[in-house]
Amino acid sequence: MTLIGRTRARGVETLSLDALERRNALSAALVAELADALTDAGRDGGVRAVVLTHTGNTFSAGADLRDPPAPEALTALLRRLVELPKPVVARVTGHVRAGGLGLLGACDIAAASDTATFAFTEVRIGVAPAVISLPLLPRTDPRALARYYLTGERLDAAEAARIGLLTAYGEDVDEVLAPVLDGLRRAAPEALAETKRLLTARVLETFDRDAADLTALSARLFSSATAREGMTAFLERRDPEWTV
Repeated sequence: MTLIGRTRARGVETLSLDALERRNALSAALVAELADALTDAGRDGGVRAVVLTHTGNTFSAGADLRDPPAPEALTALLRRLVELPKPVVARVTGHVRAGGLGLLGACDIAAASDTATFAFTEVRIGVAPAVISLPLLPRTDPRALARYYLTGERLDAAEAARIGLLTAYGEDVDEVLAPVLDGLRRAAPEALAETKRLLTARVLETFDRDAADLTALSARLFSSATAREGMTAFLERRDPEWTV
């Protein structure tokens, strides 16, 4: 079963997360297929830019708790997004949770509809937003991120744009993205690649410095008794034992 849809129009390759029944959760299979699709787009001279979007009302619910990717695989996927020599634009018309926000952080431009919602829900299942911090910490407001990391509160598109999680938002996300994609189509491919290299240098420094430690932290937390209780509670639709 294909988990990533692929279409192309005027040099823009659109990759759609398409695991509708799992709310586009990041399973091992979906992460692997998306990584392969990005590699293909990066090597294809006919691709000027990549749009990363989704089917259904959820961009991504975060890690698939029934079939989670290895932390190393998620780290590699986020780095591939950052290093891809083509701009990657996130197009969101639904909800984004936990690991899905790492995808947004790794994209060069992120736009959403004004009904989209966002939440770092890791602490509520007993883990931490470890690997996804690699692209997010260099690109978002640190004081705001502290609040939303620590509380798991939901934020709307306006707040997500204010703190740097989104580039732009609007009632019609395609209207928001129309001038963006027009600009990318008018840009020289070599110039886009070098400009992206300038923009992502600090993010890649974070990967080089912290990826091993944060990947190990993620693996340790996900294998803990606390995470087992949190994930079981989530799947059973009840409060975990630590809730007061």
